[in-house]
Amino acid sequence: MKKEVNAIGDICPIPLVKAKEAVKELNGAGVVEVLVDNEIAVQNLTKMAQQKGYGCESEKIKDQEYRVTLTVGETDGQTTQKPDSETAKNTEECIPCAPTKKTSLVVISSKTMGGPNEQLGATLLKGFIYALTQQDELPDQMLFYNGGAFLTCEGSESLEDLKSLEAQGVEIRTCGTCLNFYGLTEKLQVGEVTNMYDIAERMSKADRIIKP
Repeated sequence: MKKEVNAIGDICPIPLVKAKEAVKELNGAGVVEVLVDNEIAVQNLTKMAQQKGYGCESEKIKDQEYRVTLTVGETDGQTTQKPDSETAKNTEECIPCAPTKKTSLVVISSKTMGGPNEQLGATLLKGFIYALTQQDELPDQMLFYNGGAFLTCEGSESLEDLKSLEAQGVEIRTCGTCLNFYGLTEKLQVGEVTNMYDIAERMSKADRIIKP
């Protein structure tokens, strides 16, 4: 089965959402071809395919037009196995697991912290990020979008602190649409590029969200 998706002109995360819906409509194996008009959308779709285990190929058809082909296998995400009686018995007798660690998420959407003085705000935000590196319990993830995208890019005074946090296991992600809007796509220095669908999903699943 083959599904075609036209996401030309759609902003993030609409191409990703349309692709996911098309994959659901396959009801099994098949191919989804998605047309998009920017490289950020291509990267987002490729990353989604890698996470889901789909085959993925992309090609530039012409200026501002790309085709991303997702190949979904018969058993992608659908493999189930009925446990035998002994396994089921052992499962029933297992001691309940300890509660999972609650996840904390820091979201930064500006180059400054508070207002109205931008110079003071920039100093405060730099100090906040440094203070995070000194905490006994680090955040699990940090998300940067809108003006916050500048902080993960070349020229940011917080780069060393962010790289230190990443080295200690903090996941750092910056909105690709924002990087593209501000002309920062090639200047990202720490973490990975993400999209608004992923940002929304991570924020909705976090146990605690910190926004300076």
